[in-house]
Amino acid sequence: MGDARRREGGVPGWAVAVVVAVALIAAFLASVSIGTRSVPLGDVAHALLTGDQSTVGGIVVWRRVPRTAFALLAGAALGVAGLLMQAVTRNPIADPSILGVNTGASLAVVIGIAFLGVTTATQYTVLAVAGAALAAAFVYGVGSAGGGGATPLKLALAGTATSLALSSLVSVIMLPRGNVMDTFRFWQVGSVGGADMATAAGFAPLLAVGLIVALAMAPALEVLALGDQAAVGLGARPGVTRLVCSAAAVLLCGGVTALAGPVGFVGLMVPHVVRTLYRGGMRVTVALCALAGGTLLLLSDVVGRLLGMALLGTPDLEVGIVTAVVGAPVFIVVAIRSARGGALEADAR
Repeated sequence: MGDARRREGGVPGWAVAVVVAVALIAAFLASVSIGTRSVPLGDVAHALLTGDQSTVGGIVVWRRVPRTAFALLAGAALGVAGLLMQAVTRNPIADPSILGVNTGASLAVVIGIAFLGVTTATQYTVLAVAGAALAAAFVYGVGSAGGGGATPLKLALAGTATSLALSSLVSVIMLPRGNVMDTFRFWQVGSVGGADMATAAGFAPLLAVGLIVALAMAPALEVLALGDQAAVGLGARPGVTRLVCSAAAVLLCGGVTALAGPVGFVGLMVPHVVRTLYRGGMRVTVALCALAGGTLLLLSDVVGRLLGMALLGTPDLEVGIVTAVVGAPVFIVVAIRSARGGALEADAR
């Protein structure tokens, strides 16, 4: 059950890690060099290695570093959260945006802005994590009702219905209140553009806790993948595993939603890409999802800047829009493959 085991057909973990690390470095350099004022890579390297901010290029680079750092951390959190959700629910289309978790966090933040006067990142985070936890519990409860338990289809339907209902509540609270709408409208689409070093530093402990829990629970998740009956027979406790891993996933995606808005589909795409390349132990998979999630969100942010300048004449196109455009087709493909897999399993039985 350990990380040393690699199922047939997979690529070695170290090879995948090298590819992802190279992509991550390239995404990082692109993020600090590309924008309304582009900075040559030589100037980027000089500024980063020496800390020089005496030139215009150096100032621009170091102003982009907080945004880049937060995008990296947020993407890593979303990648790991998606992996945990898919493993816990055994649902290949599980994702914070699809299961209603992001919308629950959004509703909690809107309530805080409208009625509680919250203004700080810490307050946003507490409310978002609480809202995400309540939404996740509700969706899982509804998806578990009836025969067959929490099937992937029932969870997806319950999450979609819950997201629609909570989105309506967000609109009901927000529309009559102009001040709330002004605060919420840019946050709602998901953006890392307003991040500073305090934001990145404040989120880092949440990511650390989530990663530690995910790595610690990796062996239990491998056993859980065999099914509840087999897991119990091997001495595992499926209920505890689901509870702890769900709490870590909620903490991760709730923290990101509080600080960057509801960025969708990263948690859906990253685990599928990683598992396509690497089919080994869960600990290595967790680490690869963290690296790949950070890379994907950084690249999406860079693409958003380029598209914004080229098509809209604005310095930014919010990263949540880019991930939605890329993620929607991926969701459709994964859903079709899952349906075909279910049909094949039914025929086999």
